[in-house]
Amino acid sequence: MPLPPTETRLTRSLAREDAYGKLRDWIIDGTLQPGETLRDQEIAQSLGVSRTPIREALRRLEDEGFVETALNRWTRVAPLDLRKAIELYGVLEALEVFALEKARLTPQDLESMAAANETMRRSIERRKAASALQADEAFHGVWMARAQNSELWILVAQLKIKLRRVELAYWHRASQTEQSVREHAAILKALGKGSRREAIAALKQNWEGSMRRLRSVAHTQDSAQNDSPERGRS
Repeated sequence: MPLPPTETRLTRSLAREDAYGKLRDWIIDGTLQPGETLRDQEIAQSLGVSRTPIREALRRLEDEGFVETALNRWTRVAPLDLRKAIELYGVLEALEVFALEKARLTPQDLESMAAANETMRRSIERRKAASALQADEAFHGVWMARAQNSELWILVAQLKIKLRRVELAYWHRASQTEQSVREHAAILKALGKGSRREAIAALKQNWEGSMRRLRSVAHTQDSAQNDSPERGRS
């Protein structure tokens, strides 16, 4: 289980949260791959802390679906589940539609959204998945913030963290990523002319387009598994 070097040792007072954050980041960005065994002693040595905060962090990550365990056998990175991710898209669509209905947007907000969409477009051209996804979140985050509902913001952030892992892993395989930029432009156009109804319809198309693209990846993956020699011999 190779771990990246850490610049500084974690302080004891922040060990639990820092260990959790570091491990979660490594799982999300693929540093720790699905199915990879997680050894608390090795992680503790890498981060310069005792095994206790590592074990606590692993339990928390298990509760969130990032880690799975078999008692007294192994702890490992949970597999990627495209079906659950598709279900999350549906939930997030409903929550973001609600937020857009409530949001009080200014001309400056629309400028921020346009800038984020342009950053996303450039990142896609350069095949920079992480920066493209960050720009996508910035675009959607404008009206999420303007909805002025802290509980909604927290809930959406928690769900998007789970999606980020799948999106990073399959970003280069999900076709028509440029389509997301065009879908964003449609949202902006509707908001620019003051039609909240059209903007909401465009937002729904954006989320449903993302679901279609991920379903295509899932279908291709399922077909490959069904056609594999190992499957045929089972």
